[in-house]
Amino acid sequence: MANQQLLCKNTLFKVLGLTLGAVIYTAGLDLFLVPNHVIDGGVIGISLMLQHLLGIPFSLLVVLLNLPFFYLGYRRLGRGIAAAATYAIVVVAVCSSFFSRMAPVSIDPLLATIYGGILIGIGVGIVIRCGGSTDGSEILAIVLDNNTSFSVGELVLFMNIFIMGCAGLVFNWNSALYSLMAYFICSRLIDTVSEGLDSSKGIFIITTNFEAVSDAIVHDLHRAVTHLHGQGGFLKDDKDVLYCVVSRLEIQKLKTTVHDIDPQAFLSVFDVREVQGGRVIKRIP
Repeated sequence: MANQQLLCKNTLFKVLGLTLGAVIYTAGLDLFLVPNHVIDGGVIGISLMLQHLLGIPFSLLVVLLNLPFFYLGYRRLGRGIAAAATYAIVVVAVCSSFFSRMAPVSIDPLLATIYGGILIGIGVGIVIRCGGSTDGSEILAIVLDNNTSFSVGELVLFMNIFIMGCAGLVFNWNSALYSLMAYFICSRLIDTVSEGLDSSKGIFIITTNFEAVSDAIVHDLHRAVTHLHGQGGFLKDDKDVLYCVVSRLEIQKLKTTVHDIDPQAFLSVFDVREVQGGRVIKRIP
């Protein structure tokens, strides 16, 4: 029973997150970008151009054109991703029929590009964080990644540059350039939202006083630390290496803590894309 309640709670939060992300995305699209002939990439961009050329409603096009990709996602990536992506795109279609009737927030193309890019980036980031997608081209890129030498990010970039280049032919070249600007703004926001606002750093510490340094990290920073055994490449002497992950804001405190114990310690700091666990909980005596 407890597991069922937890599953229902997680599913509810996932649906709420997908809904919120899709609403924010559609608001950025219909209230900022579309009125200024600035488009998003992927199937969304194709749908907007076809709407302009053929007069078919965007809400119908975006669902119909995404269905083959979501079916492909169902066959290759699993039912959960396909269901979440389908739900998100249906919310986009429903919200678009509402937002498209409203007056645009800005008719200045530059302002619309900046703030529209921010909004759609936040929206897509929330949807991705909840396990969904707002565009079938991302699913296609994941499938193609297994059969080509290009990464998913490179494939999505290639497709979007081609689609946004077509916007120059359908609308004008200013629209294509603004669309590219919105895409890069959106990309940065997607990474920030989907990966978290507080980035993490991984640290390798080579020290002769590893026990004291390890205890200080555990008790002062309340972070888990792993003790590794290494060997120097030149002298072939044994080395004690500590590895831990801290938030960006804790880096300076960790450096100070380590160098107070061992001024000769060697630290290597690098970005970590995702972290789960690794925090030591304080015990109440």
